[in-house]
Amino acid sequence: MKSEKISELTTNRLSIYLRCLNELAAEGSKTVSSDNLAKRFHLNSAQIRKDLACFGEFGVRGVGYYVEDLRQQLTKILGLDHHHRVGIIGAGRLGTALTDYYGFRQTNFEVAALFDADREKIGTVVSDVKIYDVRDFAKIADRQGIDVAVIAVPAEYAQRVLEMIVASGIKAVMNFAPTPLLADEEIKLKTIDLTISLESLSYFLAGSGKNGKE
Repeated sequence: MKSEKISELTTNRLSIYLRCLNELAAEGSKTVSSDNLAKRFHLNSAQIRKDLACFGEFGVRGVGYYVEDLRQQLTKILGLDHHHRVGIIGAGRLGTALTDYYGFRQTNFEVAALFDADREKIGTVVSDVKIYDVRDFAKIADRQGIDVAVIAVPAEYAQRVLEMIVASGIKAVMNFAPTPLLADEEIKLKTIDLTISLESLSYFLAGSGKNGKE
């Protein structure tokens, strides 16, 4: 792998390539060229080659890419050859719904524990996942080997929850609270704000209604 820093956009595209390769493998395809991969999945062949070149030489002239070999390489590059255990803070509708998210299991992530402050929820089980007292987060996270935390609490509590997560030693955090959070550079924080996406769609619809006119 080359030593320069790889952008998040690049790693996001690698995830897309891996998903496409998984589909090809399920169909029994043995090889695929960057051009055919691009045509099949509406991608950019030049971008595919450029992204893969950041990590080494994978293609074979006259053949293209061996589907299974490239799948294994991308799985390793993305760290998906290791099992990751997820802790979700917030056992409300979103948090509990995430315990059944198929994408976790499909990509080697396992929801190991839910955390909440509601005493009526603590000790109960949702989709085979136990809900723990959020005050015991550090202890349970260490015991369960949790290495990824998901924030699914109201916005006003999110920063405090993030600080608790960071204090426990976890460095990978996904935030679903609709608010920007502050974290040190060594913490990888990804915020998924559905409201922003919806407002972007609203802007598009408003613009379409005006035919692009102010």
